[in-house]
Amino acid sequence: MVEQECRSVGPKEPRVRPEPPVLSVVVHGDNVQDHLPALLGSLDAHPLPGTEVVVAAVGGWAREAAEEHAPAFTVLPLPDGTGGAAARAAGAARATGRWLHFVHAKDGLPPGGPHAVAERAAGLPDQVDVLLFDHVRSTWRATGLPSPDGPRLARAGRAALTLDDGVGLLGLSPLLGNRAVRAAFWRAHEELLTTDDEEFAARAALLLADRVACLPHPALEDRGLRPESLPGVPPERHGAVIDRYERLLGLAAGRPAVHGAVYGAVYDLMLRDCLRTFARSAMPEHAAREFFRRASAAARRHRPEGHTHPAGFEGVRRALLEEGAYTRYRALQSANRARREVRSALRTGRRHAVTRLRDQGYRRALARPVDPGLAVFSAYWARGVACNPAAVAAKLAELAPHVHPVWTVSADNAALLPPGTDHVVPGTPRYWEVLARARYLVNNVNFPDAVVKRPDAIHLQTHHGTPLKRMGLDQMPYPAAARGLDFAALMERVDKWDYSVSANSHSTRMWQRAYPSRWVPLDHGYPRNDVFHTAGADEVRAARERLGIAPGRRAVLYAPTHRDYEAGWTPRLDLAALADRLGEDTVLLVRAHYFYDGATSPTTGLRRTGRIVDVSSYDPVEELCLAADALVTDYSSIMFDYANLDRPIVIHADDWETYRTTRGVYFDLMAEAPGPVARTQEELTELLAGDAWRDERAEKRRAAFRRRFCEFDDGRAAERVVRRVFLGEDEASLPPVVPLADRTPAPRPEEVA
Repeated sequence: MVEQECRSVGPKEPRVRPEPPVLSVVVHGDNVQDHLPALLGSLDAHPLPGTEVVVAAVGGWAREAAEEHAPAFTVLPLPDGTGGAAARAAGAARATGRWLHFVHAKDGLPPGGPHAVAERAAGLPDQVDVLLFDHVRSTWRATGLPSPDGPRLARAGRAALTLDDGVGLLGLSPLLGNRAVRAAFWRAHEELLTTDDEEFAARAALLLADRVACLPHPALEDRGLRPESLPGVPPERHGAVIDRYERLLGLAAGRPAVHGAVYGAVYDLMLRDCLRTFARSAMPEHAAREFFRRASAAARRHRPEGHTHPAGFEGVRRALLEEGAYTRYRALQSANRARREVRSALRTGRRHAVTRLRDQGYRRALARPVDPGLAVFSAYWARGVACNPAAVAAKLAELAPHVHPVWTVSADNAALLPPGTDHVVPGTPRYWEVLARARYLVNNVNFPDAVVKRPDAIHLQTHHGTPLKRMGLDQMPYPAAARGLDFAALMERVDKWDYSVSANSHSTRMWQRAYPSRWVPLDHGYPRNDVFHTAGADEVRAARERLGIAPGRRAVLYAPTHRDYEAGWTPRLDLAALADRLGEDTVLLVRAHYFYDGATSPTTGLRRTGRIVDVSSYDPVEELCLAADALVTDYSSIMFDYANLDRPIVIHADDWETYRTTRGVYFDLMAEAPGPVARTQEELTELLAGDAWRDERAEKRRAAFRRRFCEFDDGRAAERVVRRVFLGEDEASLPPVVPLADRTPAPRPEEVA
């Protein structure tokens, strides 16, 4: 009876199968040198929307490490000795994602890597079989080293392309971990791709793909194990590189031929890698001769018709290999080795001589007394008179004319200096002399490591922005941001600071966290922002006239920041379309790291009409802010400076999640933005075409932002800094910070038209 009642309760609803994840991260292998726990811990510590993790754990140690993360991850225990190909195949068989990313257990994943890959993969058309992305490299000595692949990936762009149209992609580092493959594609070619030769599988996937796409973002940490910890390669195994390329050439020959570039590129890679193996492997003489003979035979057998070698030494090496000229090749090696040794000795001798001369002159200058009337200024790595140092120098001339300023400026930028500017070029004898004798050293970055901190010299660090992104030591967990940075050397430079300038309490706290040392915080405001409170109608009008902005036209300053996870700057907006939608009455002032190239630019016609103005090299940037009716930016610190003008700010944050997780941030900009936020170009266009960019809600957000981040910027920051640092006045005697409500920003453009 109970059973019948249970059966009578309504019809069963059909079970809805969950949507498969976009990406399956397949971690495979044994726990080499105990690297696996860190990899799995990093995956478990960050949310992975649209992503699953399958761990094909080889051996008991790997299984124990993986099971600590169950059931969040699918754990597939495999017996000791399971090879790489078998482990990958087992993991792929359990994966349910539409895309597969194979990650060896020894490697790592930068924060945000899986999310960036899944996000990019989700938007790719079905014809794309392989997604290529950047990686960082780590060794037992260093972590987060940049790969050589970034520029090539950036040049490929975001559009899907065939290998014939992107043949240079064959030259990317042949790692399975720096590419994701469509699961259906992998299974269609699994028999061929399931091999212990990962380099073959990585390049074969490209040769088999219908189309590929690129992501110039580090989504793998390739951890190179210490060579001394690895088993040696038997001499007979060196020939595997020849076997690999003969198989790859077979695949290249079987492709539908658009032109012969793909086959030729694989052939060139074969010659390069065979010669590298021959040069770098310690083979006995008999094994070396046999390897050279086999490589030579393969080179002749597969040489494309009409193929030419590169010029110079590399071309000679390849020609000798094709000829099988073993004896002549060995003689060339010996001669080249001797030549390198001679050149190295000469270079070392010259370098030591130059260093000795520099050190002798610098030491002599350091032995002389400090000049109390000498100040050295520098900005942006000797770019010129700019930023906070420029504003301090200008106020110094007014309040302390007895202090003589000398600017460090690169030779290329010296011609751009204001007339009469006393300057030195880095590396010259006078450069080291003034650095040794100056009482004051002012910079918005850092002086060279070789600069000695004299007890009676004062180093003033002005910085060049309010930090949204992680800085200093806080960058260490973020490989995309930390690559190439020497943190020990950085802290030695920080220890030379006496004062650190802040525009707000937030900056002071973040500098103390990112640059912990004994410097004194100066909560005086950013001197470069004084102009936003001292400029009047004439200055605003003059700035617009210099930029060619006619009265009555709206000027929107678009100033994006760069991404550490991209090798180069990629425009994130279709500026031509934006200008077209906003109409004739709007001028876009575009300040970017890169702009469309001259005659090939789709905005050339719009530039001629004055609707787009490239201001990427325009200085000072403060004039651009004075001229603009509104600012559009993403994560650039210009938003904190522009907020002083109390003019509309719009945030275009199409990649906020990726930026936040790869670069690291100090607060959630989406929750504390200085104005409306657009996540797409269409949203941005609608904001600017209507009134939302300047409505009541936008004003409220800007007001809250200004209260927090314009705390000390009142138009007298430079005066406070000069009086405190150069004149030695007590802080209590400095001009007090004017309350925000009592400040009068420079007039808006519509007020001076």
